Amino acid sequence: MKRTTQIFLSAFILMQLSCFTSKATAQTNNASSQKNNKIKVFTTAEKTNLKLSLSNDFISNKNTTQQKATVSIIVNTEKTDQTFLGIGGAITDASAEVFAKLSPKKQQEFLNAYYDKNKGIGYSLARTNIHSCDFSSDSYTYISEGDKELKTFNINHDRKYRIPLIKKAIKTAGGKLTLFASPWSPPAFMKDNNDILHGGVLLPEFAATWALYYTKFIKAYEKEGIPIWGLTVQNEPMARQSWESCIYTPEAERDFLKNHLGPTLEKEGLGSKNVIIWDHNRGDMLEKRANLVFSDPEVSKYAWGIGFHWYETWNGGPPQFESVGKVHEAFPNKNLIFTEGCIEKFDASKYQFWGNAERYGINMINDFNNGTVAWTDWNILLDQNGGPNHVGNFCFAPIHADTTKDELIYTPMYYYIGHFSKFIRPNAKRIIETISDKSLISTSFKNADGQLITIVMNQSENEIVYALEIQNSKNTITIPPHAIQTIVY
Repeated sequence: MKRTTQIFLSAFILMQLSCFTSKATAQTNNASSQKNNKIKVFTTAEKTNLKLSLSNDFISNKNTTQQKATVSIIVNTEKTDQTFLGIGGAITDASAEVFAKLSPKKQQEFLNAYYDKNKGIGYSLARTNIHSCDFSSDSYTYISEGDKELKTFNINHDRKYRIPLIKKAIKTAGGKLTLFASPWSPPAFMKDNNDILHGGVLLPEFAATWALYYTKFIKAYEKEGIPIWGLTVQNEPMARQSWESCIYTPEAERDFLKNHLGPTLEKEGLGSKNVIIWDHNRGDMLEKRANLVFSDPEVSKYAWGIGFHWYETWNGGPPQFESVGKVHEAFPNKNLIFTEGCIEKFDASKYQFWGNAERYGINMINDFNNGTVAWTDWNILLDQNGGPNHVGNFCFAPIHADTTKDELIYTPMYYYIGHFSKFIRPNAKRIIETISDKSLISTSFKNADGQLITIVMNQSENEIVYALEIQNSKNTITIPPHAIQTIVY
């Protein structure tokens, strides 16, 4: 797709979103519409102009010959599971630096696209980094190197780009954004390799100091008017990376939370903050970390839940969704949150590659169906090179900016995520459904206002007709090839 077409399409889609959402909102507030079983279908499909588009023509008209459904989706509103927290993405240094290079007009378009419930896809969740990560232009901390007493602690670095963007995101989201923070590495002098990069482990003599560092970050951000809902103990604690990284064995993470981070948060008046363990991939280790921490009352009391990424598929292996379901079944009172995922290995020729979007749809549906309460994409914005990134670890984002042309490039990933984030709202309950055939995948939620949301995805090359059944109601709907639909009813 040529860039001129992308510009026109993105403007058209945002105008379309604003138009149809005002109608959808009016319907949501009209109780009688639910009683009359009026539904709305929104569709995004490959090789069409449908991008989160209102498309009720896919509903079979009962006054004409009805197509026969080959798949049945039966929704049971009486049986519910986890409570939904939110969907969003990471506001990294890279995202903030790229945002700052856009014109004011494009900045506002970008903010609306992500955070406005009516004009965009209504993000309600965000993640940010505690000092630098790979998606920063350089490595930095909030103290002078060697400052064991943290006397030099300040967040001046973040005031230039990151804090202004976070504040604007919160404002656009209506004044509230659930924000959690993650460290990629302690300062170099606190580690056994004396290097903020390349793994290493936290030295025992600095465990208390490092725990205090988290609290100083939280207090500094909240002094700026940015509430911190929670934090993860360590980003990817089993990965020795060329960028900021630090290794924690399961026992080391447990002991750091139990003996230092948890007690320090309480001592500093921050005991209400939500602590997330693991923050790495699905699989056996997800289960092991959960069992080790959640089965120990002395440490479990500090842990809100467990976070995970999708990079267990890095070497071509399948997503290990079953590990998420096992943790949810074993510890139903703890929370599962997807804390990071992106399409790796940036290639500008694949901005519109549909398979990238389908990877998001597959993961989101399966994670939610296995008990996940929230889902966090990686960078919300990157430039035309897939960065900036100080170690060359470039990747995709749902929206890119060509900073040389002041253009925003919307990828199919943006629309697929929007099929969830725009319609499933915080405090929704997942409702149990059954599906008769694996040719489609689906998940359903009930919003706090009683509105029902079902998301259906078709990965096949064929158009599929399905029946959506709830209580005494049945609607027959067609979904195009390589498409995703959100049904609001």
